[in-house]
Order: sequence, then C-alpha cells, then structure tokens
Amino acid sequence: MVKLSVIVPFYNVQQYAPDTLRSLKANAREDFEFILVDDCSRDGTPEILARAERELPGAVFVRHEKNGGLATARNTGIDRARGEYLTFLDGDDWLAPGYYPKLVGAIEDLGCDFLRTDHVQCTARARSVQRVPVGRRGVVLNPREAILPADRSTSVDYAFAWAGVYHRRLVDKGLLHFTDGLRTAEDRPWIWKLHREAESFAAVSLLGVFYRRGVATSLTQIGDVRQLDFIRAFDQVVEETAADPEAASLLPKAVRTYCAIISHHVGSIERFEPAVAKKLKSMSAAALRRMPQDILDEALDSMDIQRASKLRRLRRRPAPAGVAA
Repeated sequence: MVKLSVIVPFYNVQQYAPDTLRSLKANAREDFEFILVDDCSRDGTPEILARAERELPGAVFVRHEKNGGLATARNTGIDRARGEYLTFLDGDDWLAPGYYPKLVGAIEDLGCDFLRTDHVQCTARARSVQRVPVGRRGVVLNPREAILPADRSTSVDYAFAWAGVYHRRLVDKGLLHFTDGLRTAEDRPWIWKLHREAESFAAVSLLGVFYRRGVATSLTQIGDVRQLDFIRAFDQVVEETAADPEAASLLPKAVRTYCAIISHHVGSIERFEPAVAKKLKSMSAAALRRMPQDILDEALDSMDIQRASKLRRLRRRPAPAGVAA
C-alpha cells in the first residue's frame, strides 16, 4: 500500500524543476509516490518530468492538454493519488532531505485528520522561518476553534497547502479538493473548509519545505486578470461560512480577512495592467456591497483609519452594469 502521495503541479518552471525533483529523490521511500502534474507547460518542463518518471522512484507523470491553473492541477493529482496520506509541493519549491518520512511519522503519532507545519521562505538569498499561527504544538486540536479570533492572524490565514499533510479520509469526505478553475487564492476556500468541517488537526514545529518567493513566472508576480480570482475565492469563503451553524461568530473573521485582501490588492494597484486595475476597483466595490453590511461596518470600524477610509470610499464607488466576480 502507498503510504504517502505527493502532488506536485508544474507550469513553465524548467529553471527550477530540477531542484524540486532532486529534493523529491532525497525524500523517496518505497511506499511513497510522487504525482508530477504538468499543467500544459510551453517550455522544457514536460521533457524534464518525462525523464523524472523514469529516474525518480515512485514518480507518476500526468500531462494536461489544456492549462487549468493550480487548483485544477492539484485536483488531478488528488484523483490519481493512492496514498493513505496526501501532501502537496509546488514545482518551483524544494524540500530538505528526509523531510517527508518525518512528516508522515508526525501525523501517524498524533492520529489527526491533518497536520500543519512551519516553512522556510526564500526570497533571492534571504531566508526566513514562517510559523503556523497556532500556539499549541504537537497536540490534537479542534480545527473550528483555530479560526478565531477575527482580529488576529490564525490558522485559516496560513493557507499554504504544501505546509502540512492530510489523511485520505478527508478526500473521502469531499474536503480535500480545490475549487476547480481558481487561478489564485485557491488555498483560501480550501483551508476554511478544512477548519470548518474536519474533526481534528495539529501543528508541529517541523521545518522542511523551502518556499521560493519572487519567482518572475509566479502568478503572484503577474498583474493580469487571473489575479482577480481572489474575489471569487473569498466570495466562496463568505458564502459557505454564512451557511455554517456558527456563522454569527465566524463571519466577522471571513469578512475582515476579505477586506484586508482587497486593501492589499488595491494598495498595490500600480502593478496591474490598466484595464485590470479598473476592473479590480469595480469588482472590489461590488464585493464589498455583497458582504453582510452590518458585519462589514463592524470590520471597518475595527481597522486602522487609512485602510478603513480607503475601503469605505471603494464601497461607495458606482458599479458599472454587468460587473460581477
């Protein structure tokens, strides 16, 4: 039986894929499989992965004929996975040797639905440790209780899918798949769903994932229309949270986070193409008006004056006919 399935989407990362694959080889075990999903790359990535399927123990190469985005590529990997546990890695990141055996050992010891880990953020030559915002380490916790408080960074704000490992029963319950077609912020509805509906989780102080920031081909560095999918992602968070039995306590967190993300994107609007920047403002204004207005007012009242004023002005912005997320 396969113990661990590692799902690794790749898209136009021929410069970084060899490092990623070498780090996977340094984590190989006879009961691990590595599902390498090429999302219709147009560079040399498919050839690198085809060779890896022959040389990397446990490698399975899957190629999309059409680019579908990170969420769709991860779903392809989930559907092909055979492991008792599943985890993710991005095609331009890498691992410390022997990290995955330690990760599997940690979740087996704790017996929880999912496990969250710290990671190392790498920007050029700078390195910094990013920690899961969960104070209690190495103990099984209720995921719902880690969503709040609304005014502090919590586990749902640490949305990196690759910073953890997940039991197969989450797939069986329909909790591990991503919203198909989301091209950015795909981790946000996913992490909220896990914390609302899974039964148990834990955080451990285990470092082993190296996350490469500032990659020129990364969608977070490209100011095109795909970036606006964050609105669809957070609309989903708010809609699903509003249907939760504890919506009254959880919605303020969802709305406040949505506001913070809108403020972030509008605050760096110069990196967007002009037509996209205009659409960002219109869609953000419409999104603010879709939120529960009483909860939105409370969220704005609790924010700093500069951000709150910017968002209030945006909410008053007239929405052109037909604008939708």
